[in-house]
Amino acid sequence: MFSKKDKMSKNNEVQTTAVNLICDGTSITGDIQAARDIRIDGFLNGKMKVNGKVVVGNTGKIQGDVHCKTIDVSGMVEGNIFASEMVNLKNTAVILGNITTDKISVEPGAKFTGSCKMGEPAPKKDEKK
Repeated sequence: MFSKKDKMSKNNEVQTTAVNLICDGTSITGDIQAARDIRIDGFLNGKMKVNGKVVVGNTGKIQGDVHCKTIDVSGMVEGNIFASEMVNLKNTAVILGNITTDKISVEPGAKFTGSCKMGEPAPKKDEKK
């Protein structure tokens, strides 16, 4: 009926869709490095490096820099955001720091204090001596 291969493929499917979760009421001090997506509804005091998507929920707060592919923020980030693909700031988002990304979306009501750098930096012209 079911072969071992079928069971393994189902387990692999679960693993590829798994999301790390820091729940509301949870506080973490220290750096986080994740190979998969992560959702923060609690508090993180530290740097974050994620090889996928970061979601900061309404109750989520990060104090530290975030490096990821994409980030959706409904809560608060006090630190710099480095997203290689996309930053989405929802209407309840509060960002205190700089953003470096390829694309950005800001909903009305989002608060952003800092600077935003998009795309590749412009090449510098050679200075004459």
